[in-house]
Amino acid sequence: MFIRENLTKQKLRSGQPVYGVLSTSEDPQLAELFGLAGFDFYMLDAEHGLMAPSQVVNVVRVCESLNVTPLIRIGSKDPKAVLPYLDAGMMGIMMPGLETAEDVQMLVDAVKYPPLGKRGMGITRASRYKVVGNEAVEFINFSNEQTMVIPQFEDAKLAKNFEEIFAHPGVDAVVIGPRDLSLNMGFPDGHNHPEVQNMIDDVIALCKKNNLTAGITAGTRADAAVQVTRGASMILGIAQLIVTAGSKAFLPES
Repeated sequence: MFIRENLTKQKLRSGQPVYGVLSTSEDPQLAELFGLAGFDFYMLDAEHGLMAPSQVVNVVRVCESLNVTPLIRIGSKDPKAVLPYLDAGMMGIMMPGLETAEDVQMLVDAVKYPPLGKRGMGITRASRYKVVGNEAVEFINFSNEQTMVIPQFEDAKLAKNFEEIFAHPGVDAVVIGPRDLSLNMGFPDGHNHPEVQNMIDDVIALCKKNNLTAGITAGTRADAAVQVTRGASMILGIAQLIVTAGSKAFLPES
């Protein structure tokens, strides 16, 4: 099989924080540069970026060569939209907009093969185009163990039913989206308001209570350290912001 052991998942299970990049670019060279820099995972953003499964395969190959976990965010609540990315070799799916336990079950079903879910089997790259006999059984079991299910939390109203919605045995992490969370809480100017920060603390505590990894975006190394201290362990940097910050640090001050 082409898919590798999910080192991001392994580190999280051992209690270590992981750091990754969320990118709207399917350029494999960009993924390669971030991988060489030392990030644990590289998450393509197919919610805000326009990319098809055929465009992400080379990003997956780069990640595999560098032991970086390839992940993807998908905006559509459609299990059929999930499948081609997994078949290309993606090791996990992040999905926003899940508001019910049934929505979360849909994502688990889309990511996992039976008996854990309802993912369909095909002759695809992820399995090295082998889907028969013992090799198929090995691939199914390995894939179910290594893939990740990652709902996003972006609406404060979901907090009161958090355990009902997100505390599913197939869920690995819940990633907080501070920007959309602040918008949904009535703060279009950003997430630094005390009400938003208190809600983030509440969600991280709920994740800890339910043995779920809490994830969140961070803008700088210092911000990432703050998020880890408050209890988040899956930290996402935004590719555009990382590139911009590095460029500004290199150029002379104007």
